[in-house]
Formats: sequence, C-alpha cells, structure tokens
Amino acid sequence: MLSHDAPEGGHAAIEAEVLIKDQTKPDYITDARRINEMLDAHDEWLCSEGAAKKSFALRRGEYDLRAERDRLLFSCWGERGARVWRILSWERAGEKLLLKVARRMNAEHATLVLMPRASSVAYQQSLTDARRALCDRLAALASNTLGASGDLRIERASLSRGRRRGEPGRYARILLRGKNESILFTAPVVELHDAEADAFLASALLWFSRLNGRLPAKLCLAATRELATAVSERCALLRDELRNLIRVYETDDSCASLTLTPPIAMQELLADAPPLLRPARAHPSDWARQIIELAPEAIDVVRARRGETLRFHGLGFARVRRVMKKEFVWFGVRGITANHLLDENNFAELLKLLDELKAHRRAEADDHAHALYRAAPEAWLESLLRRRITQLDPGLILSPLHAQFRLAPRRSESEAQVATPSSAARPADLLALRNDGRLVLIELKVSEDVVLPLQAADYWRRVEAQRRCGNLQRIRLFDEKIIANEPSLVYTVAPTLRFHRQFATIARSISPEIELYRFDINEDWRTGVRVMRRVRVN
Repeated sequence: MLSHDAPEGGHAAIEAEVLIKDQTKPDYITDARRINEMLDAHDEWLCSEGAAKKSFALRRGEYDLRAERDRLLFSCWGERGARVWRILSWERAGEKLLLKVARRMNAEHATLVLMPRASSVAYQQSLTDARRALCDRLAALASNTLGASGDLRIERASLSRGRRRGEPGRYARILLRGKNESILFTAPVVELHDAEADAFLASALLWFSRLNGRLPAKLCLAATRELATAVSERCALLRDELRNLIRVYETDDSCASLTLTPPIAMQELLADAPPLLRPARAHPSDWARQIIELAPEAIDVVRARRGETLRFHGLGFARVRRVMKKEFVWFGVRGITANHLLDENNFAELLKLLDELKAHRRAEADDHAHALYRAAPEAWLESLLRRRITQLDPGLILSPLHAQFRLAPRRSESEAQVATPSSAARPADLLALRNDGRLVLIELKVSEDVVLPLQAADYWRRVEAQRRCGNLQRIRLFDEKIIANEPSLVYTVAPTLRFHRQFATIARSISPEIELYRFDINEDWRTGVRVMRRVRVN
C-alpha cells in the first residue's frame, strides 16, 4: 500500500520550485509601470505598425497599458477602431518605444513604433534654428567665395518670409557689402527639385525688385546642380538688363563650395528640340461614344497612349483602356468616389455617378462647397474654352485645338539618367493656331500663382524651339494649315481678381521677345467665359 505521507523534505522542495518559478516569470506589473512612466512623459505620441504603415496620433486617454492575468496588454484607438494587443516584448531605442505585439490568439503579429510628438511650438523652433544655421553657413561661404579681395562683409543674413505667420521661410536672404559693390545672395535652405525653379526664381526676383531701387546691386542665386541648371534656363528668358545682373552658382549637397555656372543665351535654348510624335487622332472607342451620348454638352475625351479619359466639365470620371483587343472601362472620381471596373452588374452605379455630376458640377449648382463642384477648376475652365475658344480671341481657330500638350525639354544622357518624376515635362494647357498662322500658347489659372509669367515663358521656349526646328509643321499638328514663321504668342488667362498682386512685377522681368498677354475674364466664368480686359504685360 502506498503511503500518502510526503517524504521527508518534500515541503521544502515544493517551496523551492515555486520560488524558482516566481524568479523566472516576467514581472508584468513592473514592466507596465515602467512603460506607463515613459508614455506619461509626453502628451502626444505618433504610433505606427511598422515603418511602412501610416502613423496616427495618440493622446493621453486614447491608450491604456495594464498587466492582467500574467499578460501585458496595450489597447488604443486608431484609424481601424479600438484594438487590443498583447505585448510579447518591448524595447526603448532613444526616444522611440518599440512594442512587439500579437492579437487574435497570436494569428496577427506586429511591431508598434511609438515616437513622442513634439509640440508645434518646439517643432517650429527647431525647424527655424536648423534653417538659420544653414543660412549662416551660406552667408560665410558666399562672403569668402564671392569676395575675391576679401572686402565683402555680411551686412544681413536672414530667412525669407514663410508661407504662414510664424513659419520660417525656405530661402536664405543674404546682403553682402563691399567697397565698390553690393551683392544680394539667395539660396534654398530646404531640399528643392528642379520643378520648383520657377518658385525659387520668382521669389528671388521679387526680393531683388524691392531692394534694388534703394540699393544698386547684383543678384546671385545658388542651388544644387539640377535646380541650378533649371534656374539658368529661366534666366535666359529674362530681359537683357536684368539678366546681366544675375549670376547662378552651383553648390554641393554639403554647401561647402560655390561654382559659377556659365550663362545660357536664349538662342541656345531655341537652337534644338527633341523630336515630336503626332498626337493620336483616333475616333472615340465604342464605350466612349456611348458614355458621351449620356451628356454630350458636358463630356469630352482626352486621349493618351494607354487609352481615353472621359471628363465631365474637365473632371475625369471614366477611363477606357484596350487590352488584348478588348475594351475595359473603369469609372470613379479620384479622391472623391471609389473606382470600379464596369460590368453588367454595376452600370446603374455609373448612371448614378453621372446624375451626381449633373447635379453638382454645373454653374447653377446650389452647393458650391461640394467636392464635385470644387474639384479641378482649371480643367473645368479648359473644357469650356475647348468648346468655344473664340470667346477668348475671335482670331483663334476652333479645330484642331490641343489640350494638355506635352513638350519635353531636351536632356543630355547624364541628365536623363538622373531625371526624377518632379522634373518630367509639364503639359501646356492649350495650344492653338490663329487665322494669321501664329501659334498661341494659352496658360490658365483660377487661383493666385506668382510663378504664372515664368511658367508661361518656359512653355513658350519649348513651343518656340519646336516651331523653329520645323517639328510642329512636320507632324502636321494643325493638319494642312501653315504655321507662320513668327514667334509664338502667350496668353495668360485668369479671373480678374485671381491674378497674383505681383504678377506685373514678374511679367515685366520677361524678355520682350516673348509676347506675353494678360486676359482678365469674368469671375463667374462657369456660366460662360467673357474677356473683361486684354493687355500686353511685358
């Protein structure tokens, strides 16, 4: 018979085993206290489920961390609603808090990355300090490089005005004084792409125009290689007396050196142009014709290499693509409605979308704050002018009229290899022909934009280079019509109160070889375009 009495020393062995388990078991209560202390040190955190996921803000009261039943639980309210995670391990890396977590019975694992979110005031101050430090470095570099005899001194080094009150500007503004000269030096203190050359040059020209009247000086601009090249090309389009006062320098990424870039003459830009392909003139597809018939007065077609885009008063709502000799249709307004592949089961949804467009995207719509009314206003204006271009200028030929016509600048092989999406060719809004054979480039705006004159001038030099090389006539861009051997015209079109207040200042900087006109149209242009004033601005 087995005895139920415990062996001698049995109780001591059991107590020792329990003690060992208690010592090796994680101390969830202590971990919860330590993590909560770190979380309480900041009012707001940015939380993301790994580096690839979008971050969301967590404020006090929007999360909870507790030890419960030998588990460490973290719950929070995010973009997917309330979620509860079991913490497997945690680590502090500098100011970051890394939580390796699991949920749904370990079926889903993730790493939560929590970063303290600095207050807006602290962030703004750190941003300002960093940009001012770079401004001071640029001032010292400019003083040492541009002052050959060492007589240039820094009189003022500051940042440009920010976009909003209290926000630091994006450009350094440096005034250098010498015995016989004064130099206004400017450079970006943030990373800019070459597509932002117009904004950089426009800001510099406005600063120069304010100070040059009181202080005769030269203007020096510095930027990285791609941006400096783009700025030099824009400078070639300025009037001679202004261009002779401007120098463009190339700086390295560390802002340790300045190299003068050779000036570019306008004739160099116009001497050659990349070849062009004749735009597709195919008839609308079967699906496109059927959809256009639903609202022919409002729907137009924009063709591309991959198919067609159907627009309702300029707003794209359907795309037709031909794959393996079969047409497919997707419908939906990007950023407003979902995108669907059209089939026999959802054709009613396409009709419903068209009904919404008819109700909200019209001049007489009651709700002017509706997303369909506010979206793509420039494209809306363009669609109106495509149908009645003679309302802008009776001398323009209605057809053919080219919208969103792409004119890529010629690039060297090295430039083509490093080209970024931001430097891709921007399309011209409208390209038309007058009855006298002169080309007309039309640039549209419905909101204030200080770069409009420079942007239009850049489009002009691309169009003019193609015209001089004979490419436009060779591809019969306007069918059998003859393009006159005269420089192209530029029309800048906007509602009267939507031209930037500094438009005239920038426009007067453009070379008179570029015939630049300002067309003021009525504010209620959706009801019909009417020209209120036409004037040459340069």
